[in-house]
Amino acid sequence: MSRPAKHELIQKRGMNTFDRMKGCIKLDWRILFVTGGFIVAGGVRLQAQTVYTWEQLKEKFEAANPTLKAAQGSIDESRANEITAHLRPNPDFSLSADGFQLSPNLGIWRPLSGVVLTPGASYMIERGNQRNLRYQSAKESTDVASSTYQDQKRNLIYTLRTAFVQTLQAKAVLANARENLDYWDRELAVNRSRYNAGDMAQVDLNRLEVQRFQFESDFEAATVNLRTAKIQLRQLLNDSTPLEQFDVSGPFDYVEKLNPLEEFRNAALDARPDLKAAVQNVELARTNHKLAIANGASDPTVSGWYSRNASFANPFANNTVGGSVSWPLRINDRNQGEKARTQLDIARNERLLDAAQAQVFSDVDSAYVTIISAVNLLGMRARYLQLAEGNRNTIQFSFQNGGASFLDFLQSEKDYRDVKLAFINLIGSYLTAAAQMNMAVGREVIQ
Repeated sequence: MSRPAKHELIQKRGMNTFDRMKGCIKLDWRILFVTGGFIVAGGVRLQAQTVYTWEQLKEKFEAANPTLKAAQGSIDESRANEITAHLRPNPDFSLSADGFQLSPNLGIWRPLSGVVLTPGASYMIERGNQRNLRYQSAKESTDVASSTYQDQKRNLIYTLRTAFVQTLQAKAVLANARENLDYWDRELAVNRSRYNAGDMAQVDLNRLEVQRFQFESDFEAATVNLRTAKIQLRQLLNDSTPLEQFDVSGPFDYVEKLNPLEEFRNAALDARPDLKAAVQNVELARTNHKLAIANGASDPTVSGWYSRNASFANPFANNTVGGSVSWPLRINDRNQGEKARTQLDIARNERLLDAAQAQVFSDVDSAYVTIISAVNLLGMRARYLQLAEGNRNTIQFSFQNGGASFLDFLQSEKDYRDVKLAFINLIGSYLTAAAQMNMAVGREVIQ
């Protein structure tokens, strides 16, 4: 083979090798792109939204809310007081020294040789069943603390439920604002076509374009309100999840059928923790009065001692024991003030029980009236929405064909938006009233 031909063959082989390398590089870039796509997709999945239902939200709230956890500590403190209340009195130990020589006698001074040490012990005997009454009072205080905790939890759950409803309502308002904005964009597209065809004046099209700002403003306001509602809900959960990854879901609607008022009242009498705490406070006041009477009794103190000093009656007895009983005479102080105070406290707690029961009925009745009013108005939702939408569509058609004025078209659109937004807010009011009824009853009776 000649040298030029050989040189040409080498160049061809080199070009083929270079082309194969280029293909490999392109393939590597494809692999890298696909791999990067999987990585990005994986990152998106890792940052997906966490959507909470009401039950999940309440469970997380009960486990993480700092106010609720701090209130639960009062129950533990009260249980610790039960231990103290059930303790018996401690015995006393004494050690006395007698026989120290102060001055010399007949020239002899041995101050310590005649000192006699006498150890002794004493114990106070409680009468009137004081220890058991103290323990019973402490246990009843724990019951009151538990009911008070449940009542605080009831109020916090209502706050959580209200924030949950506000978030659902804000989502509904945002969806409505987005739907209105999309609808107006479609209207603008139709009217731009009319303008291009010479069927609309420039000033009318500009007025329609300017009107879009109202829809954009509603959309931005709804977005801000939704983020604010999520922030308040996230605060109650003591959660720091970014807002873009935090969301809630649940039915945003109403139930037409309601139970009779008397059923809600009876359920509240059985379930309200503050009413239960009021009943327990009456029992606690009666126990404390019994304890005050028992504390007015005389508690004797029994003492005993040992001595190596000879008895006066028996000089040959070097190891002796003795005993005594001390009985206080409750002539002046018989715990009269505490007895009178606890007796008055019984009457005071009985009046508070009556007030708590009246408050329960007032809460239930107020929530029931609010729900009934919202249900009555929501029952007319379909009719008025249909009328508003039909009126808007009719005037829209008439406006596009020159039969209605521009102001009539804008007014019909505004009327439809106002009616639809009013019913969204009315559903939010119904759900808030339902949460108020659940709080008034003390448990969930309306989902």
